[in-house]
Amino acid sequence: MEVSTLEWGVTIGVTVAVLLFDVIVIARDPHEPSLRECTIALSIYISAAVAFGAWVWLFHGHDYGIEFYAGWLTEYSLSMDNLFVFIILMTALKVPRDLQQEDLMVGIILALVFRAIFIALGYRLIENFSFVFYVFGAFLVYTAYTLVQSYRSHDDEHPEDNPVVKFAQNHLNVGEEFHGLKLWYQEKGVRMVSPMLIVIIALGTTDILFALDSIPAIFGITEEPYLVFTANVFALMGLRQLYFLLGGLLKRLVYLSLGLSFILAFIGVKLVLHALHENELAFINGGEKVPVFEISSLVSLGVIILTLVVTAVASLTKDRADEDSDSARA
Repeated sequence: MEVSTLEWGVTIGVTVAVLLFDVIVIARDPHEPSLRECTIALSIYISAAVAFGAWVWLFHGHDYGIEFYAGWLTEYSLSMDNLFVFIILMTALKVPRDLQQEDLMVGIILALVFRAIFIALGYRLIENFSFVFYVFGAFLVYTAYTLVQSYRSHDDEHPEDNPVVKFAQNHLNVGEEFHGLKLWYQEKGVRMVSPMLIVIIALGTTDILFALDSIPAIFGITEEPYLVFTANVFALMGLRQLYFLLGGLLKRLVYLSLGLSFILAFIGVKLVLHALHENELAFINGGEKVPVFEISSLVSLGVIILTLVVTAVASLTKDRADEDSDSARA
């Protein structure tokens, strides 16, 4: 895919401009956004992603357009699952509702930075070591397995208990009051660390963990760094509004982790098939390419859309049945 320096420059410039606009707006008026505000902003971001995919389709070819849409939907679905972790994190760390926008904005900026780093590393690995597809594929299949296991065992997630956060809490003089985005403040002549710093550390460490899942997944759909980057950007834009808009709904999507596990396993298998097709490992088929069936981008897009639709319908149907059952018992 031929991407000019101008395209890269405009893409990065618009991304930075949107982030700066969000930061300035939130800094001037920190509040819990209304339903109308979230709906309008989210509609704009989703429409922009659809329009961008159409532009890629028209100017770079339909194959790349399909790859963008498949990558964007995958990253968006993973981001929705991540939102559930953010909800748990904000509740556990007792972040006031009017400050959660600021925290989420910081989390999104950190996520973009970390993902840009992982994209660059992943691209270099893929360029120089074709066997990395085996590693990515195996990792995604294993991640899918862990999601299924956590669903079956009903394990509660406790992102606030990760070692980095616990270390910071135990070794820093953390106060009890939030002061916006201020990380330090004076209390009775004593320098205190704001709980906001702990929140940012927690968001940063969870962002790194999220990137470990999402970057191999997107490289399983497209190897084009421009599409990988833009799919991640559009998946993260609007995440803040989605947090407030779907906070209650996310808890009703009980089969979301199962749907994501299927998508990750599917992409993992696709990566392994691609690795076999490009095989250079001496102990597999004598170092020769293995003539295996490869899954097209169009098939990938169809599988992802169908999985998300079935997951949402099944989740909401079960939630409605549970509500009816509870009402009948009452």
